Amino acid sequence: MTHPVTGIDHCYLLVEDLDRSQAQFERLGFTVSPRGMHSPAMGSANHTIMFPEDYFELLGMVAETAVNADRRDLLSRDGEGLYAIACRAGDLRLAETQLAALAIATGERRDFERPVPLPGGGEGRAAFSVLPFAPHEVPVGLAFMCQHHTPETVWLPELLDHRNGARGLAGAVAAPDDPEQAAQAYARLFAAGTVTPVPGGWKVETGSAPLTFLKDEALRARYADIDLSATPKSGFAVLQILVDDLKRARGVLDEAGVTGHETERGIAVAPADASGAAIEFCAP
Repeated sequence: MTHPVTGIDHCYLLVEDLDRSQAQFERLGFTVSPRGMHSPAMGSANHTIMFPEDYFELLGMVAETAVNADRRDLLSRDGEGLYAIACRAGDLRLAETQLAALAIATGERRDFERPVPLPGGGEGRAAFSVLPFAPHEVPVGLAFMCQHHTPETVWLPELLDHRNGARGLAGAVAAPDDPEQAAQAYARLFAAGTVTPVPGGWKVETGSAPLTFLKDEALRARYADIDLSATPKSGFAVLQILVDDLKRARGVLDEAGVTGHETERGIAVAPADASGAAIEFCAP
């Protein structure tokens, strides 16, 4: 049976204050979309940071509803930060059947839409379907599949150019209690899912941006100059972003007065400057 999941579509940070998070990421040199309000039942809103092939979003709760109770509980328990991996799949009705044949459990598929404030004025509509993986399939954070019905209102050309030269997701890094088990579990969720050892842990190829699961001491050694204590225990610690030119990214940080720490792959800023996630700008 064909595996329907071909990579990572996007990821999201759960944030406590959307205004503050928007300001933080604009300060880091990202072009941030106007706020999108979800339905009253969802009680949430977001800002997106778009790249040509993928994106990440800042997701905040603006009302207490039954639908968002689990996310509010996460924020209350573990704080803001990088929690969710949204996987790329085609027709989710078909994907549900294909995954069941592979003995990969899923939850209830949901269809929803939200208005999109257009940069040039006016309003569009963004329509999605999502299919979550069953909680026992996901050892770290949240993972689900996303089908875009209106990509033309999400990937707006005005949102793709960033002062820091960002052009795509480069990966995410976590330090779960059992990194090898987490890597093996996540690999099952992707058609291209393979696990390879890396110093201090394991890397999962996804078909697009990889996921890395490290032992806690290896994570802290890799990002020795950064205080990671504010990252969520049940989520990911680091969001890696591919940039055209590290010097350009460094210049934006210096201009904003944000400390950028040298890493093996590039430059990282602390979670305190990025809503609970260390943001690592990585060279091609």
